[in-house]
Amino acid sequence: MRRTAVYIYNEQTLRYKFHDTHPFRQDRLIMTHDLMRTMGTLQDQDMIRPVEAEIEEIRRIHTDEYIRTVLALSSPSPSPEAIRMAEQYGLDEGDTPFFEDMHRSAAAIVGGSIEACEQVMSGRALRAVHLAGGLHHAMNNKAGGFCVYNDASCAIAAIRERYDARVLYVDTDVHHGDGVQWSFYTDPEVFTFSIHETGRYLFPGTGAVNERGEGEGFGTCLNMPVEPYTEDESWMESFTELLEQTVARFRPDVIVSQHGCDAHAYDPLAHVYCSMDIYRRMPLLIRQLADQYCEGRWVALGGGGYDIWRVVPRAWSLLWMTAAQHPLVEQLSPDTPTDLPQDWLARWRPQYAGSLPTTWLDSLHELGTMPRREEITNKNRQTRELARLYLP
Repeated sequence: MRRTAVYIYNEQTLRYKFHDTHPFRQDRLIMTHDLMRTMGTLQDQDMIRPVEAEIEEIRRIHTDEYIRTVLALSSPSPSPEAIRMAEQYGLDEGDTPFFEDMHRSAAAIVGGSIEACEQVMSGRALRAVHLAGGLHHAMNNKAGGFCVYNDASCAIAAIRERYDARVLYVDTDVHHGDGVQWSFYTDPEVFTFSIHETGRYLFPGTGAVNERGEGEGFGTCLNMPVEPYTEDESWMESFTELLEQTVARFRPDVIVSQHGCDAHAYDPLAHVYCSMDIYRRMPLLIRQLADQYCEGRWVALGGGGYDIWRVVPRAWSLLWMTAAQHPLVEQLSPDTPTDLPQDWLARWRPQYAGSLPTTWLDSLHELGTMPRREEITNKNRQTRELARLYLP
């Protein structure tokens, strides 16, 4: 019998760690896991432990030279030659510095995303969630943006090879999903959709509306770059209208989505001013569209998110509960606060210097409103009209 949703989890992914002061911290996975367990929404029978990806599975996207360099830099004592190569491959002292056992932990992330896709495409599960995945910035021969291997691209490539299915990739991270876009820029059977803060002000500087795909893939790439300080309604207006039109026209066999939760007002690495409510509404829309067009097939990956205390555990717990069809998700409303479990708050409050939120959704009164709201909304509407010009 096909399961409603499975949760993909491998402890090896917790070893994907650059250094103690790096903003990419896997503590967020531990806190999220603990919140779902405390809620009783994640049970042992929901969980599947994947294996690490084999070299040939990573090779579907990444070059042999790059993989060899990652392997060489994963040693406890990399050779001087390997260290000299680090800068060329984006693994020096920048945002994605090499670390011991890097290949194994990154391969575990790739393996988890491939397993999530296999669970869904084989019919064993309707939906799958892999929160360690979503490392969307890695290129075929270069690391970047905290991403060593591009698990999303590797997993989509596996779907294409094994099932010859049409894939819609939906990226909700505040940073443009550049690595996945370039992986399939000429492939007419993979549509890449990304909503993100404009690259005029934010890494990686790409994701403009005129990036449409090339050759046979022209028209199967859609970018919606929003203005800094965009709030919930403008974000959701853009996301909903464009995604609904994209799915209706492309008619995918499966949706693979990336759920970076760094468009939140609290996130320290971006300038968008959304609340937790978009992390309730976006997964619900994706699930609805997957049910309508893809016979329910939906794979959800994690991604960015750098306020690991106040944002990530809530956002990713909502994502899992949406996939698992837990009734709480559709009962939540910003107008009627619903408390987080007291046991979870008691465990984590002593470890955080600030104040943890006590409810699932934010109080919009606490967040306040941004100046220039009407101007920002109108600019996003103009961009949205340009973005939809070349929908197939």
